[in-house]
Amino acid sequence: MRVLVTGAAGFIGYHLVKKLIAAKVEVVGLDNINDYYSIELKHNRLRDCGIVINEEQIDYTNAEKTYRFLKIDLLDFDRLLELFEENAFDYVVNLAAQAGIRYSMENPRSYLQSNIEGFFNVLECCRLHKPKKLIYASSSSVYGLNSEQPFSTRQKTETPINIYAASKKSNELMAHAYSHLYDITTVGLRFFTVYGPWGRPDMAPFLFADAIQNGKPINVYNHGNMKRDFTYILDIVDGIYAVINTGLTENYQIFNIGNGQPVDLLHFIKCLENSFDKKAELNFKDIVPGDIVSTWADTEALEITTGYRSQTKIENGVTLFVDWYRNYYQC
Repeated sequence: MRVLVTGAAGFIGYHLVKKLIAAKVEVVGLDNINDYYSIELKHNRLRDCGIVINEEQIDYTNAEKTYRFLKIDLLDFDRLLELFEENAFDYVVNLAAQAGIRYSMENPRSYLQSNIEGFFNVLECCRLHKPKKLIYASSSSVYGLNSEQPFSTRQKTETPINIYAASKKSNELMAHAYSHLYDITTVGLRFFTVYGPWGRPDMAPFLFADAIQNGKPINVYNHGNMKRDFTYILDIVDGIYAVINTGLTENYQIFNIGNGQPVDLLHFIKCLENSFDKKAELNFKDIVPGDIVSTWADTEALEITTGYRSQTKIENGVTLFVDWYRNYYQC
């Protein structure tokens, strides 16, 4: 089995590659290593997967025989197509994207390029060199203004409230068209707030941890009246792996992948305080435009189809994250 993982130096991509390597699966990873957040963190994720990096020449070589990494941007269609031509990918897992809801308010054009044009290039390559399955990252943010919870894939998702969410909804529509026109099996996974070791430094869990460790105030939006379906990273990759290995009855499907249990934001902060054994200084603020007050995943369809069920309690997951944070930053 040969799997292409895009966004392989990213948070979820790194953990998926680790799981595939452990399962003795042949993996090709690609990433453009952009500077949206720390390149050093991305490089260290690659190193942890056996990639040797020559900093002076920005050269990547491979210590793991079952894993090859290539620095490629999804916008480079010719190079991407060449990669598909050189490899007969059984599965493609597209995790590459411009992430971040709040950043989409500042730089919306980057989302149109990376998330829409980049995904279109992936679809075109899959049309020309058809894998058994294309799995791609969507987001809980597509639920937008929906108030009925838990969020179900049976609900309409026509009211996104930020460009990031709109780009992810566009991915689902584009995948549907390609599945219908070209008989490509596509699976969209709507991720709910993912946290854990090696997490993105622009996300709330990392920002909160950094603030607590360094004695800085935490900005708590909507005065703390927020809930998130926090999902531990290893549960997420177990779900992706299950989708890879499960036969599907339809060639176009969308699943929620989350913990299936919303957590009060203030309880999440309390778990961080307990793990650090430090009190957080809270700076309560109004909600930011584009933010969703509450998320809660109905994961029944994914459970029925693949047997997936989140295993990690929030208290345990936060402790594992803080342990990694302290080790990584030697604090």
